[in-house]
Amino acid sequence: MCRILEQMGPRDQHFLLFPFLMLFLLPGYLALLDTDGGWLTSSHSALLEEDSCTIERRDATLTYSQFIEQYAFSRPVILQGITDNSEFQAQCTKDKLLTRFGDRPVRLSTANTYSYRKVDLPFQEYVDQLLEPQDQTSLGSETLYFFGDNNFTEWGPLFQKYTPPPFRIPGTTGAYSFGIAGPGSGVPFHWHGPGYSEVIFGRKRWFLYPPEKMPEFHPNRTTLSWLLDTYPFLLSWEKPLECTIHPGEVLYFPDRWWHATLNLDTSVFISTFLG
Repeated sequence: MCRILEQMGPRDQHFLLFPFLMLFLLPGYLALLDTDGGWLTSSHSALLEEDSCTIERRDATLTYSQFIEQYAFSRPVILQGITDNSEFQAQCTKDKLLTRFGDRPVRLSTANTYSYRKVDLPFQEYVDQLLEPQDQTSLGSETLYFFGDNNFTEWGPLFQKYTPPPFRIPGTTGAYSFGIAGPGSGVPFHWHGPGYSEVIFGRKRWFLYPPEKMPEFHPNRTTLSWLLDTYPFLLSWEKPLECTIHPGEVLYFPDRWWHATLNLDTSVFISTFLG
């Protein structure tokens, strides 16, 4: 083989070596595709996780009584391995969702704490044009975000494949909210009732404050802007609870807790709001 290469010119060497290179590179590419469902994000646009996660993680040994006593009304927790949503994940790859819903309209919201502007756009157009990395200078009112406002007539059969966390707060029922968003996007600080949020593909970083500790933020500035301009100057006692949620992990947030989110990659996620 070496003698053959020596007798060839550089161009011919490239043609000969290309199939061999593909044998080495293709498995890695397919593994990456399998990991993120085709929602590829270039490495230069991916954002960093926090230095240290400050939210407790609990595995499937957590009982319902422990959840109620230790977390349901007092603090957030990350649940691992409590449900198997591999079938739902398999239905949420980029190719499958575009094939199934590409020509269907989706309703987008602005990433502004107090804004209620909605924009309808074909799902294919949203994926092709609006999943680009977030610009730090963009205002929340200028950032369109696909989360919630799902048409359950069209998306309902997909949601039937999802298994929500088994722990319910007495007197509440769950309502799903499904979303897909690009790196650097997210929702600024706000609060509402309790719920769960699970990442299907990608990574989502969370920042949380208890109800009595309102964070310092501008309602029309994005979470990315807050992270870069405000977060570095917070004193230790001013910093939020925070952690990055990975595929298969579920974050539980209690009632009226302030929270903001930041998608570190192109992320697919689903929340279960308890109302």
